[in-house]
Order: sequence, then C-alpha cells, then structure tokens
Amino acid sequence: MNEIIARREFSPIYIWLDIAFLVIFAGMLIWKKKYMTVLVGFLIGILYMVVDYGIFHLVCGSRSISQGHSLFWVLLWMSMSYGFTNFTWIWLWISKDKHLFEWSMVILMWWFVCPLLAKTFTPAGMENIIIQRTTGEYHGYMALILFVGYMAVVCYNLWQKDREKRINIPWLLAIGILVQFGWEAGLLIGGIRSAGFATFADKLSPLVVNSLLETNLGMPIIYLIFTAYTSRFTEGLHRREVPVSLSQRIRENNAERVRG
Repeated sequence: MNEIIARREFSPIYIWLDIAFLVIFAGMLIWKKKYMTVLVGFLIGILYMVVDYGIFHLVCGSRSISQGHSLFWVLLWMSMSYGFTNFTWIWLWISKDKHLFEWSMVILMWWFVCPLLAKTFTPAGMENIIIQRTTGEYHGYMALILFVGYMAVVCYNLWQKDREKRINIPWLLAIGILVQFGWEAGLLIGGIRSAGFATFADKLSPLVVNSLLETNLGMPIIYLIFTAYTSRFTEGLHRREVPVSLSQRIRENNAERVRG
C-alpha cells in the first residue's frame, strides 16, 4: 500500500471557532447531566495528545507543521477537539442515548459549517496552518490492535451460549466506522483534508483507510470500559442501586433502544 498522508490546512480562526464550539457542546452535555460522557471525552482528548505528540511525533517523527506555528499547541487543540467530540459521540452511541439524533446532528453540522465560517471570517493575508503526518510507521501496529480486539470479541461471542449476552458486533462496527467517517468527510468537504492533494485517490485514501482503522480499532476496548463502568455506576457518576455482571450489562445494553 502506498504511503497515506493525513494532511490538513486551515486558518487560525478555525481553531478559535472550534474551541468556542467545544465549550458550548460540553456545556450542553453538562446541562443534560451527561457527566460520565464529558469525563470520557476529556480523558480521551488527553490520551490523543499523548499518542499524537508523544508517539506519532517524538517517537515516529511522522508529524510536521508549517513554520511559524507551534506543533505542541496545535496538536493539543486537535487532540482535545477530535478526542472529545469523537468519544463523547461514541459514548452516546454505545449508551443508546435517547437524544442521539440531536447530538449527532450538532456534531456533524459543526464539522461541515466550521470550515465555511473560518474561510468567511479569516482576515485577508492571514497565513494558513499546514499540518500533516505520514502513516507508514504505525498503521501496521494499529491494524494489529484492530485485529486482536475484534478477535477477542468474536471469541467471546463464540464462547457465550446465551445469545442475549453476546456483543452486537455490527453495532460496534457501525459506530467505529461511521464516527471517523463523519469526521473525515467533514474535513474533506470543507477543503481542510483535501488541500494540497493533486489526485482524487490521494484525497480519498485517508477517508477510507482512517474510517476503517483509526477510531474503529478502539471500539472493543471502549465497549469493555463502558460495560465495566455502567455495570457498577450511572451516567451521573453515582453507584448503581443493583450492580450487575459484565455479561448481564451486555444483555441490558442489547435490549436498550435509542428512542426508548
């Protein structure tokens, strides 16, 4: 497979607009008492920063940024932005939140309109930020994590005789692929991901490969965290009145519906 380059070009105004959105979105979640959802998003944002700056940049040397801009601070924003939005959205999907459609609309709408707003309100002459990473150094390791994680889920389902206690693999795949796809599509349509690429294949490759791999590889792990946490605690960070086992929590989750 040819080297896949994940490249973005945007103005500094894009960052400030997105920070404002993150504050509003987090406030909306807190307003609806989605405390664990907010905590998960914040912690994953920190994890993204550790991986992106610590591993992708310091260890692999795969990150680069245009001169005059701080790689650390831009990566901190990117990690918190997409770590927070992606994984709050994933948590809402897994928990089958009754307002999942509304939360999804807010996130997808923002990913579409933010680049347009940034282009409109960027002052003339302001230099764009160009940041990119190559993927050849680590995509194989990510593929290994994807394989091991889903193989563990498959083995559990083969071992579990009670169908109601089996993990819903198509649901996990749908979440893992579509969340990343929505993000990548927003970047592509907004001209952020596609800027600087000459061919359609170069523009399309990150959309396809990243959607199948990058967020999806963590779905078995995040689902295990979700079931382990919600078997003992509630979304409001309180103890459940009646704790249940992991398999019982999986059965509960399978029986839940988005619209109740």
